[in-house]
Amino acid sequence: MSEAGGNDAGKEAARADVWLWRARFFKTRSLAAKFVDEGRIRLTRAGAESRIDKPSRTLKPGDVLVFGLAGRLIAIRVLDCGERRGPASEARGLYEAVEG
Repeated sequence: MSEAGGNDAGKEAARADVWLWRARFFKTRSLAAKFVDEGRIRLTRAGAESRIDKPSRTLKPGDVLVFGLAGRLIAIRVLDCGERRGPASEARGLYEAVEG
């Protein structure tokens, strides 16, 4: 039963660590998971803001993420969850910049 449930959900939601890795913000999924574990990402969903502190927290299209990385503040809106870690051009299609 557990095998069937995982495949359909992948298109509507993705784990935070997996999504950050697919979107190419981190070179490895474990680096993304460590970053999330440290509570360094703010999530805004349906007007409610929270802090993501578990790599298994799901992200969905429409979510807005704000985090600091390499000395820059990054604010993005999730557009798609993706299905794989593809080339950079494909990764850029997973999100858009949010002007603040």
